[in-house]
Amino acid sequence: MARAPDHRAERARDMFLTGKKLVDIANELGVPDSTVRRWKHTYKWEGERSEKKSERSEQKANARKEEKKVVADEVIQVVDNPDLTDMQRLFCILYVRCFNATKAAIKAGYSRNSAMEQGYQLLRNPSVRDEIARLKQHRLNQAMLDEADIFQKYMDIAFSDITDYVEFGREEVQVMGAFGPVQVDDPETGGKKTLTKEINSVRFRESNEVDGTLITEVKQSKDGASIKLADRMRALDWLAEHMDLATAEQRAKIEHLRAQIESLQPDTDNNQPVKYTGIPSTMVAPVFAPVVFDIQEHRHTEYVFPGGRGSTKSSFISMEVIDLIMSHEDMHAVVMRQVADTLRSSVYQQILWAIEALNLTDEFRATVSPMEITRISTGQKIYFRGADDPGKVKSVKVPFGYIGILWLEELDQFVGPESVRKIEQSVIRGGDVAYIFKSFNPPKSASNWANKYIKIPKDSRLVTESTYLDVPQKWLGKPFLDEAEFLKETNSDAYENEYMGVANGSGGSVFDNVKIREITDDEIAQFDHVLNGVDWGWYPDPYAFTRSHYDPARHTLYIWQEYTCNKQSNQQTAEKLIELGISGNDLITCDSAEEKSVGDYRAYGLLARPAEKGPGSREYSFKWLQSLREIVIDNVRCPVSAQEFMDYEYERDKDGNVISGYPDGDDHCIDSVRYATNRIWKKKGQ
Repeated sequence: MARAPDHRAERARDMFLTGKKLVDIANELGVPDSTVRRWKHTYKWEGERSEKKSERSEQKANARKEEKKVVADEVIQVVDNPDLTDMQRLFCILYVRCFNATKAAIKAGYSRNSAMEQGYQLLRNPSVRDEIARLKQHRLNQAMLDEADIFQKYMDIAFSDITDYVEFGREEVQVMGAFGPVQVDDPETGGKKTLTKEINSVRFRESNEVDGTLITEVKQSKDGASIKLADRMRALDWLAEHMDLATAEQRAKIEHLRAQIESLQPDTDNNQPVKYTGIPSTMVAPVFAPVVFDIQEHRHTEYVFPGGRGSTKSSFISMEVIDLIMSHEDMHAVVMRQVADTLRSSVYQQILWAIEALNLTDEFRATVSPMEITRISTGQKIYFRGADDPGKVKSVKVPFGYIGILWLEELDQFVGPESVRKIEQSVIRGGDVAYIFKSFNPPKSASNWANKYIKIPKDSRLVTESTYLDVPQKWLGKPFLDEAEFLKETNSDAYENEYMGVANGSGGSVFDNVKIREITDDEIAQFDHVLNGVDWGWYPDPYAFTRSHYDPARHTLYIWQEYTCNKQSNQQTAEKLIELGISGNDLITCDSAEEKSVGDYRAYGLLARPAEKGPGSREYSFKWLQSLREIVIDNVRCPVSAQEFMDYEYERDKDGNVISGYPDGDDHCIDSVRYATNRIWKKKGQ
């Protein structure tokens, strides 16, 4: 008696013909792999699949042929239309593909400069309009599409809701300081607890919960991820232009949505965009409030802001620059620092912050090369230049109007008053009104040219001094205030200079905190935070190696070993360091300018690494050394280091005025110490 057919074999066959793998079929039916292979061979499934593949391939090929035929039919019918010119015919074909009149006009051969106007006029031409309507219907018929389907997609865009993609809420997070989560006293336990705060939060929904076809952009940056939905208003405009394809129900929904959107628009005169209303008073520190009115009434031309760290002077000036750009549509601005390489990480970012803070992100476009910011609606420019390239300062040419705003950040780092005067004469030209802003942290030396500059009265100049004590504490945060208090306790002179803006130094000496004395062997034996640094050299610049110890509790640096030489190879200096007791476990931070030398040291068994540098790192490291309570140097063990630190002075201009630049030369042991402490001051600055 014949065996009845196994119904599982029939199910397996159907699954195989859909493209499933034999292993997956076996798992799903609960039978061994070998059984499924036997069924496949016995019942000759492979032949059936081949026939299906051939069938599908033939269908695809026919579809491609049909598609080509459709396009050809379209072109032939348009070409045969006697009411249209050649360019009009081409415009019709292109328009039904992109539904963008300007783009279609350009591709059809019309001038790019007049394409927008030409596209508008073409769509008003009855013959063109009729041909486009015929082409629309023709494409719909050939593509087997339902008009309602196309409309539905645009309606999905128009009716899209951001809450379909993200969730809003509030959550509690840790308050982060310079060195991690901030710890505060817990009155309940008597110990420490992590300080927290409540913030607004936005979270994306899972990808399987959203309609991805309505998302036009997903972007990941250092600030997080963002998504961009298709333009709702553009979808509504498209729907309005193609109402002839809509059903009655769709027309009703569209009109209802348009009415809702229009009701949410701000009520402004003549339906004009919302006008900029100025800097909110809540964003201005009290010390700068009188300056706001002074600038509005233009009582002065020059506004100088000497101030300590955290005084928010740069934030205030950046908002004023944007405010003046918004108020004077024929005026452009130039923002400068002495060194061009420092622009991007300082004033450029500061201006971008001001634009965002004033809710004007959509009004401005920023580029890095060239480094400038443009007001989109007017074409006004904000240029960024370094005074170390005078040619680029003179070459600034505005497209219209004149440059009436100039901001010199870190004024004390410019070469001197004569250099600043020449910059003003080169930049501020044309127009009857000008605003010149100058900001700086007063250098320690009272004889610095910038410190003396603000003491000379001038009718057109307003000087406004500020400190962090003039700013609401919540703007600064507890870590900043703790750091200021720590420096106040450990080095009152440095605190007065850095935070209070007091020029309390004498002469041009950079380091007033150097103490020369013997560092005993017993002290050295207790050093547990030893730092090693190398400044490469050959001749005439010497090679310099130093060892130092940093005591964070006392905010004191001890320099107790050095080695300098000329005309010694990397191998010779490495052998000398090993002879001095430096082992392969002692980290040596070296000048990163010579990567090969760092590699050589590693090859000789020394633990060498390049120092981390960046815009402004040299200036910051010098200021960190100046902020120490003491720099103790044993002049018997380290005579070169002692001499360099004691003799090192600020630069001076040709008239003898002290300027804030740190001279490059006779500072090789100083550089070695800066590299050795690189990880400490770099971390402080983050």
